[in-house]
Amino acid sequence: MATSVIRHAERMTQRRVLRKPSQDVTRMTDYLQPVRADDEADRRRHFTMRRIHLLLTMPPRFWAAFFITVILAGCASKAPELPYPAFIQVDELDDIFMASLPGVRAKQLAGDPQTRRTSNRIDLPAAWKGTSGGSPGRSLELVVLKGEMTIADMVLRPGGYAFLPAGSLGFNLATDEGAQILYFLNDVDPESIIRSPIIIDSGLLRWDGTATSGISTKELRFDPGNGSRTWLLRLSVGASQQWESSTVRREGYLMAGSVQHSECVAGEVHTWQYLPGGYFDRPAETIHGGAESFAIIDSIWLMREVAKGEITYWPDCALRTD
Repeated sequence: MATSVIRHAERMTQRRVLRKPSQDVTRMTDYLQPVRADDEADRRRHFTMRRIHLLLTMPPRFWAAFFITVILAGCASKAPELPYPAFIQVDELDDIFMASLPGVRAKQLAGDPQTRRTSNRIDLPAAWKGTSGGSPGRSLELVVLKGEMTIADMVLRPGGYAFLPAGSLGFNLATDEGAQILYFLNDVDPESIIRSPIIIDSGLLRWDGTATSGISTKELRFDPGNGSRTWLLRLSVGASQQWESSTVRREGYLMAGSVQHSECVAGEVHTWQYLPGGYFDRPAETIHGGAESFAIIDSIWLMREVAKGEITYWPDCALRTD
């Protein structure tokens, strides 16, 4: 097969060389089309050779996406079902109606109907206008994922973050071309001491290294009163997290990349892959991570904790009764 392909390529070269200059000038379109083969078998080999060349010249991102697809195809067709939200792909959730933001398309990630706490991903249509004052007495966090959104007179692009504390005046919200945002309405917390709005472009902040190789963070907000914080977590390809747990509830949304992660439930390991739009809402004291948890490609999580959490590291996923 290889010998035939080489001979065929030589014949194609000879044909091009034997053309007269006048033919080359008058029939330049011939070079823009596949060279016609003498028979059907040769023509098929010619196009096979072109496909191989095309694949060999594909950029690394193509191959990363290809191998992610292969990995996912080799796994089970359905994510493990856990007693808490994990391995969620937000695109698969049903739309909900939000009275405080009429005209939007919303998907609820988590919430508490008793306290009205809610986490949502929202698609704002073009030419949409609204206000942040729909839930007085509660703090609001916004993260722009796609498009542009204006808060008061400030434009936030992808990666833009806003924290509007309880008691702040209602801000006008708008988008010209449409936008996709994360929308977090927090519980009332008298221990919170941040009283001024925070509106920042996360791209202007630096990445801070951690004790784990390949993992860095950007702090978007930290409240020294109640210890709550919101931050970005970046994992370089191959970066892995050891088994750990936090003393407070933590939720995360995968903004970019692809991550394989493990959850430890009743001493049993459950592993799955997150793609962009992946989400979890992990209860306090839940063990997760481990050797099978790693970034398939460079990835960025948005993380939130509603109080100061203390991290404990574990040697394995074993059922613990203490």
